[in-house]
Amino acid sequence: MTAAPARPRTAVDAVAEAHLDARSRLDPVQATLDGLTGFARGVTDYSPAGIEARAAECRRVLAGLDDLAPADDVDVVTLAAMRERLGLYVAMHDAGLDAAPLGNIDTPVQSLREVFDVSATQTADDVDAVVGRIDDLPGALAAYRESLVAARAGGWLPTVTRVRTAAEQAQEFAGEGGPDDSYFVTLVRGLDQPDSGAAADRALDAARRAAAAYDDLARWLRSELMPVAVTDDAAGRDAYALHSQLFVGARVDLDETYAWGLEELARIEARMAEVGRRLDPSAPSGTDPESVAAAVGAGIAVLDADPERNIEGAEQFRDWMQAVSDAAVADLAGTHFDIPEPIRTLRCRLAPSSSGVIYYTSPSEDFSRPGQMWWSVPEGVTRFSTWRETSTVFHEGVPGHHLQIGQTAFRADRLNRWRRYGVWVSGHGEGWALYAERLMEELGYLDDPGDLMGMLDAHALRAARVVVDIGVHCRLPAPAEVGGGTWDAAKVLAFMTAHTRMGEARTRFETERYLTWPGQAPAYKLGERVWLDLRDAARRRDGDAFDLAAWHRRALDLGSLGLDVLRTSNPGLLRWLTAA
Repeated sequence: MTAAPARPRTAVDAVAEAHLDARSRLDPVQATLDGLTGFARGVTDYSPAGIEARAAECRRVLAGLDDLAPADDVDVVTLAAMRERLGLYVAMHDAGLDAAPLGNIDTPVQSLREVFDVSATQTADDVDAVVGRIDDLPGALAAYRESLVAARAGGWLPTVTRVRTAAEQAQEFAGEGGPDDSYFVTLVRGLDQPDSGAAADRALDAARRAAAAYDDLARWLRSELMPVAVTDDAAGRDAYALHSQLFVGARVDLDETYAWGLEELARIEARMAEVGRRLDPSAPSGTDPESVAAAVGAGIAVLDADPERNIEGAEQFRDWMQAVSDAAVADLAGTHFDIPEPIRTLRCRLAPSSSGVIYYTSPSEDFSRPGQMWWSVPEGVTRFSTWRETSTVFHEGVPGHHLQIGQTAFRADRLNRWRRYGVWVSGHGEGWALYAERLMEELGYLDDPGDLMGMLDAHALRAARVVVDIGVHCRLPAPAEVGGGTWDAAKVLAFMTAHTRMGEARTRFETERYLTWPGQAPAYKLGERVWLDLRDAARRRDGDAFDLAAWHRRALDLGSLGLDVLRTSNPGLLRWLTAA
């Protein structure tokens, strides 16, 4: 990356960074997950008082933004981003939508366990902080339970899906065979602890109590919340609109987007059928849904039967992912992207869970912890298809999340710490990662029909969940193929089974994710659509002078933003994105 003079720090930067520090003190678990240093001790207060304190911090900062005058275009963007993000956090709180997070993803049940995946353990102080945080888990889970009780007293009704999935994960973390079978005991036994029997005993005792606390939570969810849980998974249109805006960073026309999702899914599946016929020329040639599905199935059967496209063993598959990632970094650095040296390392790892998903965690602020791509291997799975996951490596790694997040983290010369570490908008970030997959096709990295089929299959999943997520939560009419009527959990599962090829366990996990985390899943395709529109607009404007690599650099240097801020909300941003 070309060196540039450091931008002077402004009053707006000072306010944004002070807010990040205050928020991190109130939410140290998220701070650690985000890669911020200095917050490795203590746990987040998930009680009603803790939730209110975080909302009050947002209100405090919002109230003072009008008194700030931007010093440059970067400040203009920062102020727009802070008003958008903090305003939505307050709106969610005022609507009571942050009072009882419960489900199979992105709740305290998961974050209190996942924070240890990215916690430093290199020094004695690191280990002491990890053990101290494990020791704090029973209190953190008790505070979380307090919020669920308060929300229930206020009229909130949990759904069966939310309670069941949370209880199942809590039980998994507790250890199916008791505390000594738990994640936490396994973790502390693997730590490099001081030569002290007392220290090791303390750590083991803390781990067993953490496992017992998760076991207590699982039993409480089943015994106290399940009896009052309802079967209707829909969030309702008004609540869903706010959830959607939070994840997308834009107000979404839900009916138009639902119809577009169906059209986009059909477009992708038509391309998949074309690839299927290349792989199996005997596949049906018709364009009706049955012929399309048959052609896709025929192509996938060829790929699954090819021993060269399959790997036995989770460790071997991890090593394959690492090789693909390393090659992408080497090929793209200095050609299509500027990739700073500190982020040319991406570590591929096996996750200590079994959901079947692949996800990314960011580098730490000092880059001592590299960006990491995690593969959560489903129980009993030992055979892995490389054709399915080539584009996933590009999505999670380079030029996807790792490049996007890593480059933002690297730009301390331009962006304040809040812009670098305090903002994550799914529509922006996940949209970029989908755009990155499409870009790799354009650059020739997915010319192999198997790898192309894998990318299209992944995009079909993202389009299908636009349909089901909006459909079920807004109670829209379901298509005839699942029986018509109003969407429900059974129809979501049937639709996802018909239009994706993930296997039964992951299809159920994904379906439950949509039912318990409204608004997030459509953000991927909506964000991709915006990124493609912005690039096309710049290309039309610049004609033959359009420089794709320069446009990528400017786009990534913005950091994560809501899509409305990214597109239209202020001239400073537009000057930056469209600069010649």
